[in-house]
Amino acid sequence: IFDLQALEHVNARLLELYPDDEERFDIVLMTNNHAQVGVRLINSINHYGLTIERFCMTGGESPIGYLTAYLTNLYLSADSEKVQEAIEAGIASATMFTANKDVAYSDTQLRVAFDGDAVIFSDESEQIVKEQGLDRFFEHEQLNENKPLAQGPLKGFLEDLGKLQKKFYAKNERLNCPIRTYLVTARSAASSGARVLKTLRSWGLEIDEALFLAGAPKGPILVKIRPHIFFDDQMFHIEGAQKLGTIAAHVPYGIAQKYHKS
Repeated sequence: IFDLQALEHVNARLLELYPDDEERFDIVLMTNNHAQVGVRLINSINHYGLTIERFCMTGGESPIGYLTAYLTNLYLSADSEKVQEAIEAGIASATMFTANKDVAYSDTQLRVAFDGDAVIFSDESEQIVKEQGLDRFFEHEQLNENKPLAQGPLKGFLEDLGKLQKKFYAKNERLNCPIRTYLVTARSAASSGARVLKTLRSWGLEIDEALFLAGAPKGPILVKIRPHIFFDDQMFHIEGAQKLGTIAAHVPYGIAQKYHKS
């Protein structure tokens, strides 16, 4: 469900620029299947020409306990219960949803799109929207414009992407960088965007493109971006992205989960 060709292209470029450096994408296939299915998995991976060297087959046990041992930066699964378990263990994680129609993705540039609140940032501001309304939210964000937001569950993954981007920048490859990041947020730029951008600056993080939609649907923008994956904490946005052909991943974190379940 996730296009690995762009990841492998990034790794190939890094290997060219830094032949003695092993800081690249490392994909680990985790499954609670028994080891006996390993041969079938290996045959499938070889058939599709994928570079996945590490397997973790737990024979019916949850693989979540191995994530820390594997130094996991991001855990993706179609099993929402395992994803929730990983989030609670402090590991960046999301539930994958396939797109409802085929869309062509770039093989030479990995594009990753993030929602802001409760994904990169904490759900502090989202709590105010849900509990006190938009007017109070706008007032709160303006009062706290210069106070950085707390980090959310995928802040570390954005940071990891930024570290790899800087390796290309150091070789004068900024304009030809094979990784591009996007912030796609329902916030309004004029009334609540400054705090987001100032928070990223305070963390020393860059985002390549920031799209403030002021409540407009995210799906049409994602069609234009064509990210390999889009992370959001609200199923409403995940479903909208899916319908228009975007591979989306739900981050089960923050107050939106309470409202979704009810």
